[in-house]
Amino acid sequence: MTTVSGSVALVTGGQRGLGRAFAQALLDAGAAKVYVTARNPVPTDDPRLVPLPFDVTDEQSVRNLALAAPDVTIVVNNAGVTVPAPVTEASLADARTIFETNVFGPLRVAQVFAPILAANGGGALVDIHSVLSWLAGSGLYGASKAALWSLTNSLRPVLGKAGTQVLGVHLGYADTDMTARLDVPKIDPADVARGMVEALVAGDSEYLADDASRWAKGALSGPPEALAIV
Repeated sequence: MTTVSGSVALVTGGQRGLGRAFAQALLDAGAAKVYVTARNPVPTDDPRLVPLPFDVTDEQSVRNLALAAPDVTIVVNNAGVTVPAPVTEASLADARTIFETNVFGPLRVAQVFAPILAANGGGALVDIHSVLSWLAGSGLYGASKAALWSLTNSLRPVLGKAGTQVLGVHLGYADTDMTARLDVPKIDPADVARGMVEALVAGDSEYLADDASRWAKGALSGPPEALAIV
């Protein structure tokens, strides 16, 4: 389990959408400080929130982030992008962009912050997945989230040796800017964030935020055709 009260957290992409909700939930649970990143961060009125510039696709930016936040005990890998084109129509440039951001970016963060978390007592690494990690038909976004899910599972036993909890978070559509144009049921980002904090405190390795994620996880044991959403 991870102690959130008094912790120092880092949330990538923490100034909007789900990231902002994660940062607020950590503060509400007693975190002493939360670093929140963005490509172009804006000042905040809360002294407990520390904005930092960050580009998850840039190796030097990741190293700079580690230098700026050497006291973290919780890292939330939240930054991500989506590409709407089907896999047969998306360009290789689009594929590289989405995998650089959604897969290699979190890997860079995990590699750089693993020794920092270990030195600070273990703490936790949280990777934000998606129900689309398990469902077919969501194009490159789903493929990248499936890769991130596998990466998280590979990180868990390695980081666990240093006492670091690795938590994977799965959710369906949350009510954020990314899903604003979708006419589908959406969950409140604040509910997802509170559940994530509860999962950290409980010492869980996985948090399924909604019925859609719980259904999809159960459907993995069936035929792959059942996982198609189109």
